[in-house]
Amino acid sequence: MPPTTRSQVAVTPAAAELLRELASEHGPLMFHQSGGCCDGSAPMCYPAGEFLTSAADHLVGSLEVEGLAPVPVWMARDQYAYWSHTHLTIDVVPGRGSGFSLEAPTGRRFLLRSRLLTDEEAAELGR
Repeated sequence: MPPTTRSQVAVTPAAAELLRELASEHGPLMFHQSGGCCDGSAPMCYPAGEFLTSAADHLVGSLEVEGLAPVPVWMARDQYAYWSHTHLTIDVVPGRGSGFSLEAPTGRRFLLRSRLLTDEEAAELGR
């Protein structure tokens, strides 16, 4: 899915469908991507506001999914320092997600895919 203007985040159709399923059960959603190892390096989906963000986190952008409120995507600020030059797409693949992420019991897990920002995207984002 191509990025929207001035956004560093996007979502695949498969991930959007899973988000709609999760939102029907849990209400508005959010993501947080930490700099941890193992499951901590996967995008974690929570009910909006359940994961408390702080000045140590950076709002990367919001996912626009038809039928849902915007889904904010947060990243640990120190992790974002490494990813600031990339466009991020949240996808979904078969497998067990983290026990803390809402998709864990579904047999699917969210996965973060990245690519370098184009020069035009970087300019739009002020990079």
